[in-house]
Amino acid sequence: MKHPRHRILTTGAVAISTALAIGIGVRLASYGVPVALLLACCLSCTAAFSSLLFRLVDAWSTTTHRCTRPGCDFQVRLTHGSAAENRRWQEIAATHPHRTTETEAL
Repeated sequence: MKHPRHRILTTGAVAISTALAIGIGVRLASYGVPVALLLACCLSCTAAFSSLLFRLVDAWSTTTHRCTRPGCDFQVRLTHGSAAENRRWQEIAATHPHRTTETEAL
């Protein structure tokens, strides 16, 4: 289930991307661009702006827990987690078994 804030941000992202695409379409129409090309440009702009804004919304609502050991690339991404779930994954990231090479083991 999506949170209300996430739904509002997603709806806002679609509205903003549509408004930007319409603005670009109006500017192109003033140059006499054919309707088929105008529609293709507006739809591609809407898709590009929506993709960008959806990524920003997801990045804003995602928490990343990483291992603090230098050279370790272990990480966990958690979206819309509760405080207890965030704490649990933070502890898992801190205490996970580290990968070692044979030279480190010797």
